Amino acid sequence: MKDTYKKKRKNMVEQLVTRGYIESKRVEVAMKKVPRHMFVPPHIKDSAYVDMPQPIGRSQTISAPHMVAMMVEKLDIEDGQKVLEIGGGRGYHAAVIAELVKEKGKVYSVEYIESLARSAQKNLKRCGYDNVRIIHGDGSSGYREKSPYHRISVACGAPNIPDPMIEQLSRRGKILIPVGNKFFQELIRGTKVDENKIKKENLGGVRFVPLKGRYGF
Repeated sequence: MKDTYKKKRKNMVEQLVTRGYIESKRVEVAMKKVPRHMFVPPHIKDSAYVDMPQPIGRSQTISAPHMVAMMVEKLDIEDGQKVLEIGGGRGYHAAVIAELVKEKGKVYSVEYIESLARSAQKNLKRCGYDNVRIIHGDGSSGYREKSPYHRISVACGAPNIPDPMIEQLSRRGKILIPVGNKFFQELIRGTKVDENKIKKENLGGVRFVPLKGRYGF
């Protein structure tokens, strides 16, 4: 069964390369390493490598593989960086980021739902990702304790870019966040150019679950 999952993962990644979602060798290698089937509920393991969102409980989903690939590509994550992720789910996206920042980097992932945060921490530990820390809390306010961050990745749709996230971004740091309403958003990439100012780029329409908390819906 282990070899079957490995083959499915390899095929999934190769398809994402062919379709243009994976653009770099670094992301290709990272996604080939992360065992996605270890980050979904047991009853849907066989569907882990299908390129579509999957339910993970509490009305939440794990993003489709192509969306994860696109987000890490557009954030241009580098070795040794400190990355904040908002909307950790069961830990898969954080694991891909962890592969990109490598041993000297660090990933802080905030999850609003406690049961999912516990599952994410368990999954990451089981897969050997010691450079990821899962925090249960209101991610809409970022995570000031370990700021500033080189990159911030938000996997929930927000009404706007929360001010605390802008504040917690390092100079020339980048944030990727879906901005819009509860049902449809535009994927915005922001680069911090001044103390509290960012340059925004619209990367196109997306659909994410709503951001919860003080700066969410």
